[in-house]
Amino acid sequence: MKFKKQLLALLVLVVAFGAALGSFVLLRPESGPGDSGYAAPPPAASDARAVRENSHRLTRPAESRVTVVEFLDFECESCGAFHPVMERLKKEYGDRVTFVARYFPLPGHRNSHSAARAAEAAAQQGKFAEMHDMLFETQAEWGEAQEPKDAVFRGYARQLGLDLARYDAAVADPRTAERIAYDQRDGAGLKVQGTPTFFVEGTRVRPRGYEDFKLILDERLAASRA
Repeated sequence: MKFKKQLLALLVLVVAFGAALGSFVLLRPESGPGDSGYAAPPPAASDARAVRENSHRLTRPAESRVTVVEFLDFECESCGAFHPVMERLKKEYGDRVTFVARYFPLPGHRNSHSAARAAEAAAQQGKFAEMHDMLFETQAEWGEAQEPKDAVFRGYARQLGLDLARYDAAVADPRTAERIAYDQRDGAGLKVQGTPTFFVEGTRVRPRGYEDFKLILDERLAASRA
């Protein structure tokens, strides 16, 4: 009888420890510098929009007739593969189309949130587009790594000529993480589940490559002239 009581007490302790551990994982806060592996998904925005006034614009045509929005993850291989397509489209349509990039780091990528913070810190010094391009162009060097790559991103900031003291302060500032979550909330509200996800004039599109996207843009531009 004494042995059964001891066994029951041990089982109670095991269950209690498991419950506490589960609560810790669920309640773990957003990652910060040096802790790149996790970012709790924010709740969806009730008034979700594909683009907002403070969204990062990669092109600013004098007369924009169409807006393209990409919800992206800098560590996403599909986003990296699509990057040359988007660069080609920007060169061809950038005088008529506004291209917008919005953050949607996925929790399964170890350094995606850190990369987004690096881009947002660069944006605060007017270098969002430059950091955006550098992160994709170097993705093979840091993507899928299991260790934090904050120092690598800081090296990119140095290469871009950023004020490193301001960069470090921005990366550590909780408002930077909140700015990323701001985009994520809109994405969640728009049913974005993976990256890249594209919207053209607020409508979700699923281009398979350059030719698909070119056809979509040509049709939208023609409609805008009608």
